Amino acid sequence: MIALSLAEIAEVVGGQTHDIPDPSVQVTGPVVRDSREVQPGSLFVAFVGERVDGHDYAEVVVQAGAVALLASRPVGVPAIVVDDVQSALGALARHVVRRLGTTLVALTGSAGKTSTKDLIAQVLSRKAPTVFTPGSFNNEIGLPLTALSATAETRFLVLEMGARGIGHIRYLTDLTPPKIGLVLNVGTAHIGEFGGREQIAQAKGELVEALPSAEDGGAAILNADDPLVRAMASRTKAKVILFGESGEADVRAENVRLTDSGQPAFSLHTPSGCSEVTMRLYGEHHVSNALAAAAVAHELGMSADEIATALSEAGSLSRWRMEVTERPDGVTIVNDAYNANPESMRAALRALAAMGKGRRTWAVLGKMAELGDEALAEHDAVGRLAVRLNVGKLVAVGGREASWLQLGAYNEGSWGEESVHVSDAQAAVDLLRSELRPGDVVLVKASRSVGLESVAQALIETGAEGEVAAR
Repeated sequence: MIALSLAEIAEVVGGQTHDIPDPSVQVTGPVVRDSREVQPGSLFVAFVGERVDGHDYAEVVVQAGAVALLASRPVGVPAIVVDDVQSALGALARHVVRRLGTTLVALTGSAGKTSTKDLIAQVLSRKAPTVFTPGSFNNEIGLPLTALSATAETRFLVLEMGARGIGHIRYLTDLTPPKIGLVLNVGTAHIGEFGGREQIAQAKGELVEALPSAEDGGAAILNADDPLVRAMASRTKAKVILFGESGEADVRAENVRLTDSGQPAFSLHTPSGCSEVTMRLYGEHHVSNALAAAAVAHELGMSADEIATALSEAGSLSRWRMEVTERPDGVTIVNDAYNANPESMRAALRALAAMGKGRRTWAVLGKMAELGDEALAEHDAVGRLAVRLNVGKLVAVGGREASWLQLGAYNEGSWGEESVHVSDAQAAVDLLRSELRPGDVVLVKASRSVGLESVAQALIETGAEGEVAAR
C-alpha cells in the first residue's frame, strides 16, 4: 500500500484512534486480515468471524510488526476503531485507488473468471507493473485487500469481481471504480441463488454500467458469442469491444484446434494485426479466456505479436484449476477440483477427451452446488456428456447429486462397470489405486465444498511412493 499515516487512515475511514501515542506513524506494509501475513509496518484488519475473532490476535500482530489494527473495539494496543470494519476497509481501498490513478481492469462472469484474470495479469505484466487478485479473492473483503496491495509503481490493477446477487458488483465497483470492464459469460453457476440466467445477466451487467464514458476512456469488453453478454452493450456509455469466435468480434480466434496433449492453438486476430498462439494451458475453453485477455491488452496498447507471445508463455497461477501432474508410471492427474458448474464441467470433460486420445480416461466427479431447481437436470446432463465423449470410466463421488451423475451416464448407455457411484473421496481413492494402470488420464472435479482435491493429491502421492519403491 502507499504510505499513509494512522491519522490519515482514521480520517478516511471515519474512525477513532485508541492507544496510539503518535498518529503520524505511517502504515508502510501490507494491509492484512490473517495474523500469519503480518509484516513490519502492516495494518491488521480485525474481523469477527464465526470461529475466529481477529481482535484476539491484537498483541500477537503488534509484536510481529503491525503498526495498528483496524478494529470494532479498543484492544489495548494501537487501533483505529470503527463501527463497521468491512465498510471501513472498503472506504480505505476507495481512497487509495483514487489517489493512485492506476488503470483498473475489472472482470466478472459465471465461469472462467480466475483463469482469465491470471492470463490478463501475465500479459499486462510484460508491459508494466501489475497487481491482481490472488486466487478467487473476489468479494467484499478480498477485493479491497487486493486493491490496497497496489503501490505508487503499479500501472495496472486487475480485479476479479464475484456476485451472489443483484447489487453485489455495483457495490464492488463503487469501492474500486474500473476504467475497463470485462464480462466473460452468463451461465448457470449460482443459478439457485440468483433465480435465473436473466437475473445473473442483470447482476453481471452492473460492471459495464459503472464504466466511464468512451470520451473519458471507458471500455466495455464483451463476449460476442454469448447473447446475454453481448446485449449488455446497451447498458454502458463506454466504448464496446467484442471478443470471441464470431466473425463480428473485434478480437477473435480462427483456426482453433487442440494439440495432441490437449492444449489450444489458434490464430489471434486483432484490429492492429494477427499472430499465432499455442497455449500451455489445457482445454479448448481457454481460447475464450485468452481472447478476453487479448482484448484487454490490445485496448491498453499491446501489439498482436506481444499479446500472442505472452499468451503462449502464460501458465496457471491459481491452484486446482486444470493442474496437470504426470506420474512416473505414466498416469496423468488433472486436478480441476477448485470449483464446478455445468459450463466448467463440460469444458473439463472435453479437455479430458482431448488429452486422453489413445489412452484410458477417468472422470472423478462430484456435485455442482447452488443449482437450485436445475440441479437434477444439470447433473444428469453431465453424466450423459461423459458417455458421449467416450470417457472410459465415470466415478461419481458423494450423495444425491453424484447419484444423478451416475444415473445420467447409465441412461446414456454406460452400463456394466463403465460408471460407478461411490460414497466418498476415500472410496474413490481406493478404487482408483486398485484399477489405474500406466498411461491412464484422470480428471478430478466438483464444487469446492466436496473437497475432491484430496483425491487428486492422494493419487499423486501414490505415484511418488511407487517411484520410491521402484528405486
